[in-house]
Amino acid sequence: MNNSTTKKNIALAGHAGSGKTTLCEALLYRNSAIERMGKIAEENTVSDYTAEEMKRKSSVYTSVASMSLQKLDVNIIDTPGMLDFAGEMVSGIYASDCVMITVSGKSGVRVGTHKAYDQAVKMQKPRMFVVTKLDDENANFYNVFTELKSEFGSTVCPVIVPVIADRKVVSYVNLIEMKAYKFDERGKAIETDMPTAEVSEKMSYRIDGLIEAFSEAVAETDDDLLEKFFSGEPLTEKERIDGIHKGVCEGIITPVVCASAQTLGGVELLMREMDLLVPEAEENLITADAEEISCTSSDPALVSVFKTAADPFVGKMSYMKVLSGSIKSGDELVNAATGKSEKIGKLMQLVGKKQKEIPVAVKGDIVAVTKMNVSTGDTLCDASRVVSLESPEYPIPSYKMAVSPAARGDEAKIAGAMQRLLESDMTLRYEQDPNTKEMILSGLGEQHLLTVASQLKFDFGVEMVLNVPKIAYRETIRKKVKVQGRYKKQSGGHGQFGDVWIEFEPCLSDELIFEEKIFGGAVPKNFFPAVEKGLQDSVKKGILAGFPVVGIKAILVDGSYHPVDSSEMSFKTAASLAYKEGMRLAEPTLLEPIGTLEVCVPDDNTGDMMGELNKRRGRVLGMNPSEKYKGMTDIMAEVPMREMSDFALLLRQMTQGRGEFTFKPVRYEPLPPNLMSDVIASCAGSAE
Repeated sequence: MNNSTTKKNIALAGHAGSGKTTLCEALLYRNSAIERMGKIAEENTVSDYTAEEMKRKSSVYTSVASMSLQKLDVNIIDTPGMLDFAGEMVSGIYASDCVMITVSGKSGVRVGTHKAYDQAVKMQKPRMFVVTKLDDENANFYNVFTELKSEFGSTVCPVIVPVIADRKVVSYVNLIEMKAYKFDERGKAIETDMPTAEVSEKMSYRIDGLIEAFSEAVAETDDDLLEKFFSGEPLTEKERIDGIHKGVCEGIITPVVCASAQTLGGVELLMREMDLLVPEAEENLITADAEEISCTSSDPALVSVFKTAADPFVGKMSYMKVLSGSIKSGDELVNAATGKSEKIGKLMQLVGKKQKEIPVAVKGDIVAVTKMNVSTGDTLCDASRVVSLESPEYPIPSYKMAVSPAARGDEAKIAGAMQRLLESDMTLRYEQDPNTKEMILSGLGEQHLLTVASQLKFDFGVEMVLNVPKIAYRETIRKKVKVQGRYKKQSGGHGQFGDVWIEFEPCLSDELIFEEKIFGGAVPKNFFPAVEKGLQDSVKKGILAGFPVVGIKAILVDGSYHPVDSSEMSFKTAASLAYKEGMRLAEPTLLEPIGTLEVCVPDDNTGDMMGELNKRRGRVLGMNPSEKYKGMTDIMAEVPMREMSDFALLLRQMTQGRGEFTFKPVRYEPLPPNLMSDVIASCAGSAE
């Protein structure tokens, strides 16, 4: 990277299969950053280089590839499109100066398109659409453009459009230059005639309409340009460039360009727009500690850690973006999150998995540094100016599975490997359920967790098994009873004798409540703790299915003792015998955990979701228009945890991935009688 060049960081985001990785290959190849253009099917692309990505033939992790365009240094940040790996997309967009959202010319706007656009808007990143795969005979740019206008509003503005004849792209029109280009087999642009009506039906009308829409969008960025537009005077090329650049930086224009990465058609024009329209790193305002701060090449160093990778051979690799100043190997920077000083290791420039050591990184550069004790979201600063940047908000993991080792005794190995993965994946959780004692792995979906399992196996040499988590049921009683617990045993010498009468009754408590109402010394006071201890040990396991017992009060009302044979152990045993008999007679029942569900769904799916919640024995508490997303509805409900095991998959299927939810257990309620036998049987089966 040249310190004197302009720096730009561009994230490629969009729905899975919309052509991000292929477009990245085309850009790198066309700029001589790579010698040959790789293909996903051949598992030789620059950005999909891990074993998991090659196996899936799809991006799983965010990768960085640098290239140079004359006096412009560009980092292409290729992000995954699958919803299960949305956390990687968030990291990539966070590090970018602009987001290029790919949209398949064949499939059009999909859920991933909305996710990428919403994330870019949320982070206040300039954005542009790239309509890809125009070499496909079923692609239709103009249908996709109409869909983009309908879905994302009036900011959508055409910049590069195709000229189509006989369902094939014959040239591309650059509306900024008002010129048309053809492309040879190497992707070199060759100027050609602007299209006429003879080229394709309605083509003249379409181009005229697109020119009008483009000119109006540019004119609206400046009052003088707007006056010139309404007077009918054409805008100059410089006015068009300056106007659309300003509109992109301010977020009031979202350009639409197109390309066929497979054939390199339009890629050179796209590169020109990357140079003209994408804002430089210098143009971005930096907010730290709720204040805007100066971030130029001459200011104190400020570095953001936006991604962490766990490599079993290299160790921890931290991806950093230099926001101001410059850094070099050996520099000491302060971690604003911990207050500790951190020493910068070797600075590596990235082209996928290839690493090139560089002596210095300046504002706008993205580099990787190994073996640093920093985490994703940390801010590294010069000691003269310690500030903290706001970390991005990652999707909340909602799909949960229980983890067990495939081989006995591998628990520690799994825990160690998971700790390293947790540092690199901000959408992953690994913790023990305090009720069931199972280790629970939480992620964004089934594919997410399967990828984690695969990474543990091939990178860390340990296998784990994923199962549906157990439900932490409870047992309780429904009526008051009085029972006797009598324990008597003679075995030569001193015997064992304990005799208690205990009243058991329902109460509102998560723990056993113990009282004594003994009169006349029927049971000596020194044995009361033993009786209570016997009951406390007993309520850990109910008589129906072995779940802990709650909502029970025990009152010691009577009993008897032997001056020689009575002991703490005998009264403890007598109390446990009374407990078993009392539970049997007090109409025991099972309690199930109930949670509060907040689910956000598209307005069109509201009715379907309400019906689904009713099927799952849920109680809808209310619904409101979503404050976070346009065209979405928030539904609040209470749902039994038993009914939530496959809810994450159901929601994704119902909403095509646009829905999201949170679920928090809040209390216990009686399990319906018709379900009790299933629970008891399943517990008996697992015990066997």
